[in-house]
Amino acid sequence: MITELSRIIDIIRQTDAIIFNPEYLNQISVKGPADYVTQADKKVQEYLQNSFQALYPDFAFMGEEKDNSDLDFQKNTWIIDPIDGTANLIHDYQLSTVSVGLWNGERQQMELGVVYQPFTHELFHAVRGQGAYRNDSPIHVSSRRFDESIIAIGTSPYHKEYAQEAMRISTDMLLGCSDIRRFGSAALDISHIACGRTEGFFERILSPWDYAAGLLILQEAGGCITDYAGNSLTGTAVSSVCCSNGLIHQEMLDIIRRTVDGE
Repeated sequence: MITELSRIIDIIRQTDAIIFNPEYLNQISVKGPADYVTQADKKVQEYLQNSFQALYPDFAFMGEEKDNSDLDFQKNTWIIDPIDGTANLIHDYQLSTVSVGLWNGERQQMELGVVYQPFTHELFHAVRGQGAYRNDSPIHVSSRRFDESIIAIGTSPYHKEYAQEAMRISTDMLLGCSDIRRFGSAALDISHIACGRTEGFFERILSPWDYAAGLLILQEAGGCITDYAGNSLTGTAVSSVCCSNGLIHQEMLDIIRRTVDGE
């Protein structure tokens, strides 16, 4: 299915020219509470869609900055977040990524995941069955226990009704683990687990483009990703997400469920 991996990676790396264009960055629109889009988001998505359609004209395309209501995932489908961490980009926080996943419509599974961090030039990628990589070097999750772990948190900022829940879970995580972090890019959070920098991540509501690419990268690196109930994820639906190195997954789920169930 993937016959142009090096070309796909090259296309993704070339988004630098758009992301670092100050003209695009300074054109900001508000989509909703705490939800922003810059001209850079739109231009990156347009560039990726046009470039990938030139390589694979029969593939469908899901992107954060377009209407995706006509997709049924029976076809091979790109699942793309042109800039995951737009608020970070606006604030020059330098923790934003380009997230590209490829869904195999015949096998009904993610086939490719690429997460690119333009500020560090780190590129994480995985092809199903071929392992996970950071800049072409193999990566694997850590073997740290929960009390040794760093847990990244997601606050679902577009859904403030879950703010107290997120803070309660974060507090309980902090009481048991080594420390917590908040990076603001789910794709980067998941990639950090894959390469052993952190051990866990959770967020109440994520769209497919937020985690689809990271899902495969983490699985190929030996990690685990489920929803809050422990169910497996495909990467094609809005969902709660809990990610880990695998060793601490049940402990994370137990903490989450105590709060969600009101215990």
